[in-house]
Amino acid sequence: MGEPLLVTDRLTKVFALRHGLLARRVRLVAVDRVSLTIDAGETLGLVGESGCGKSTLGLTIMRLYEPSGGQIRFAGHDLAGLDARGLRDARRQMQMIFQDPLASLDPRLTVGQIVAEPLDIHAIGTPAERATAARRLLERVGLAAHSADRFPNEFSGGQQQRIGIARALALQPRLLICDEAVSALDVSVQAQILNLLRDLQAEFGLAFLFISHNIAVTALMSRRIGVMYLGQLVEVGPSQAIVEAPRHPYTQALLGAVPAPDPARRRRRHAVQGDVPSPIERPSGCPFHPRCPLAQAICAVEEPQLRPVARDHQVACHFA
Repeated sequence: MGEPLLVTDRLTKVFALRHGLLARRVRLVAVDRVSLTIDAGETLGLVGESGCGKSTLGLTIMRLYEPSGGQIRFAGHDLAGLDARGLRDARRQMQMIFQDPLASLDPRLTVGQIVAEPLDIHAIGTPAERATAARRLLERVGLAAHSADRFPNEFSGGQQQRIGIARALALQPRLLICDEAVSALDVSVQAQILNLLRDLQAEFGLAFLFISHNIAVTALMSRRIGVMYLGQLVEVGPSQAIVEAPRHPYTQALLGAVPAPDPARRRRRHAVQGDVPSPIERPSGCPFHPRCPLAQAICAVEEPQLRPVARDHQVACHFA
């Protein structure tokens, strides 16, 4: 088997901030030594509570945030070492779909101009060819070709996200990073967008990094799932194993919070105490231990590392 399409090795992103009444300098570790892989055509889901670092990880992979440490390899190339021109070329194969579709679309441009903009930037084809390509892309994502002459604010949220997807497809990428791509949409519209993404993946052989706080939706879309807590991966494994037999107490708590569609079926609840700690004042040892029902003395002093507990299934917990 060949090298994965995307590899991150101990990828880290630290922000330098001023905090408190005295405006003291502090370090906020948003992404903490994350190592993951995505194969060509695969979907890796990434779940966790708001503020756990999921979106920051996606933005750092794209180098919209500069990494503070670690490596990013895409299609065999080291992204962290690329200059501006090399990074622009690499981004032709990596595109992003954002959480707020309207905020990601320039209100001054028509939809046709928005979808054709990546082609303009990379000088692909003539202006007429780019306009034609934009209309074809809009049709492929379920919008009429004449939508190209309208502005983003004239469309519903689901339609705006389809425009964002069409723009992301313009350069024929190999990887799409979907950052909460359906969380701002109504449930019925979410289903339409998810089905569209799956159809596009089958048609174009796309790989997805599917970032979401909804573990049920993530399991539907993904072959594997990574669970993040306070900037770290605490569990990674096949989607079925994560949903049916989660090993980390935090993963168990996330699943326990998902309503069961069958009233006769009861999920086992795993109590989690307190709130997510501040990433500025991280707990010692295991970052989850202040809230963990399994915590013992070792958890406060020794940080657990990801270790295998089954085939392709890893957990960062002393007692998993």
